[in-house]
Amino acid sequence: MDQIQELLNRGVAEVIEKADLEAKLKSKAKLRVKLGIDPTSPNIHIGRAVVLWKLRAFQELGHKVIFIVGDFTGVIGDTSDKDAERPMLTSAQIKSNLKTYFQQAYKILDKRRTEVHYNSKWLKKLGFMEIGQLADLFGLHEFETRENIAKRLKAGKRVSLRELLYPLMQGYDSVAVKADVEIGGTDQRFNLLAGRTIQPHYGQKPQNILTTELMEGMDGRKMSSSWDNVINLTDEANDMFGKVMSIPDQLIKKYFVLATRAPLSEIAEVLKLSNPRDQKLRLALEITQLYHGKKKAQEAQLSFVNQFSKGELPDNITEHKLPQGGIRLSVLIKLLGFASSNSDARRLIAQGGVKIDRVPIAEDLDVPVDRRRKLIQVGKRHFAYVRAK
Repeated sequence: MDQIQELLNRGVAEVIEKADLEAKLKSKAKLRVKLGIDPTSPNIHIGRAVVLWKLRAFQELGHKVIFIVGDFTGVIGDTSDKDAERPMLTSAQIKSNLKTYFQQAYKILDKRRTEVHYNSKWLKKLGFMEIGQLADLFGLHEFETRENIAKRLKAGKRVSLRELLYPLMQGYDSVAVKADVEIGGTDQRFNLLAGRTIQPHYGQKPQNILTTELMEGMDGRKMSSSWDNVINLTDEANDMFGKVMSIPDQLIKKYFVLATRAPLSEIAEVLKLSNPRDQKLRLALEITQLYHGKKKAQEAQLSFVNQFSKGELPDNITEHKLPQGGIRLSVLIKLLGFASSNSDARRLIAQGGVKIDRVPIAEDLDVPVDRRRKLIQVGKRHFAYVRAK
């Protein structure tokens, strides 16, 4: 499959005006390809990276990538993929989330060929007159037909007027940067189409649209930071490798297609392996080396095989010194950072996911803390030694 066909088909759900876009790509015209991301969390996960890799593919074909940071739209909040109203973020939260955003994005994008904009630059300047003109291009019935909005209305849930304005803002971004193409996940379809509606109002040709399939997280639900089922670009190599190994078997092919750059012919050969574990070992290697390099990915693979196939302990177990006495196991697990709350820790204990000195613990008991070092294990990847100061 050549570069253009792979760009238009691999992991792609829909291309609007596909024949037109394909003709432009073959004509060697230099396109302005837009992606907007709202920094609603501090980390970019591999689900969000799918569209970044599409941008990289456009760059490799010689096109100009326009990366829009939604520092304004992020405050307003997009509910395209939500079954409830997304709360407005503060400017301080957005600023905090942006601290390492570009460092993460440039793991994928070619910085030299990336044009960056903050959409607050133009959206803050819009007045009621212009917003009213933009709103006149859309009917309320169009908004109501969106699946998640229709469900909320049917259930009697609140839908704010603010949510109606979001597609207008994203569409206006396309006008501001004169986009020829916009990329997004399937959940962004309505917002992407808004750009096509608004651009002719300003005398611009409507952009082509390319939507990518959405990725599920480690638990099979859509990958989302809100559900803590993500594999982040910032994860350490060993953690990234281990997370990939924990995905459901039915997602192996989808992860290969969306989250790796392995040729489709090679993927087909890997999927012929009879043991899903062997397929995932190759998958985890491919994903980890994209963000950490081949050497660290191979070390992570070796560590995983040693730890889980041979029953060995990892080499880098940290030791925590606590006051002598006793501590509730659930409190200890949360203190070590292996659970988000005491109730989450109690759930892990009840599920049989906690061991002390390799012995499964089935109840939330008091753990004596003395001079003897104890090994605390939660799940398959979290280990810590605990002893008294």
